[in-house]
Amino acid sequence: MTHPLTVAVLGPGGTGGLLAALLSRSGHRVICLAGETTADTLRRTGISVRSRQFGDFTAAVDADTELRAPVDACLVTVKHTALDAALTRVPPAALGDALLVPLLNGVEHPATLRARYRPDRVAPAVIRVESTRTAPGVIEHGSPFTEVDLAGDAVPRARLDALAGHLSASGTTARVAGDETAALWAKMAFLAPFALLTTRYGVQLGTARSRHRDELEALVAETAAISRACGGPADPAQALARYDAFPPATKSSMQRDAEAGRPLELDAIGGALLRAAERHGVAVPVTERLVRELAAADHSFD
Repeated sequence: MTHPLTVAVLGPGGTGGLLAALLSRSGHRVICLAGETTADTLRRTGISVRSRQFGDFTAAVDADTELRAPVDACLVTVKHTALDAALTRVPPAALGDALLVPLLNGVEHPATLRARYRPDRVAPAVIRVESTRTAPGVIEHGSPFTEVDLAGDAVPRARLDALAGHLSASGTTARVAGDETAALWAKMAFLAPFALLTTRYGVQLGTARSRHRDELEALVAETAAISRACGGPADPAQALARYDAFPPATKSSMQRDAEAGRPLELDAIGGALLRAAERHGVAVPVTERLVRELAAADHSFD
């Protein structure tokens, strides 16, 4: 390691808490940004991780309700439904020259962030992981992998390479994606059918891919068509093969939110799909129906 980083983590939940703990364990200074109660807990107890991949460990972190110290990077790991409120914890002047790395679902948030912060420092990333916060500072990491793709077409490549190197050294599998649009749509095209179908029927992936196979195939075809129209990758057969390879008990984060009574990221996923489909004239009848049915049950969607 060349020199330790100082990294802020906005939203130390399942994803953010895991990354915060891994970076801290690797010798970096980590500042978790959260509400006063959570920040106080993290300052006192650190973050405890239970993980098949990384083992069980506890890492010390700093915590605050707002970014006040200079950092090298700020990881944004809140849900879309909490993004606007959470960003008040990261004043643009305090962020300065640091990288802003959103690890959010969807494809529309980079434009929102670039309107608020330095456009050439917003580095959208996608993460593939199953990790849950069971209590403040307590993380259950269930997947045998933690993979991060960093992007940002206008961000200096050396900054992205350096951060990817530090993330990899901390235990994740991190790389720099060559094309931001392709990276975001690759995640979206895989996530959306999985999230919409499992949440609509309240079933695990194994049941969704067998009992609702026709709908899954239709959703995959529709999202692939939207991705292709937007300049992203489109490989329906590969997507279906990945679903079939996942453990049957796998749940989507949207489904977990529905089960817990939390607001759904329906607008960031389903809404964004429908808006992109409309812009490009792509017919998506199955996606439209599922989003409509989910919206009827989720009063946070407008």
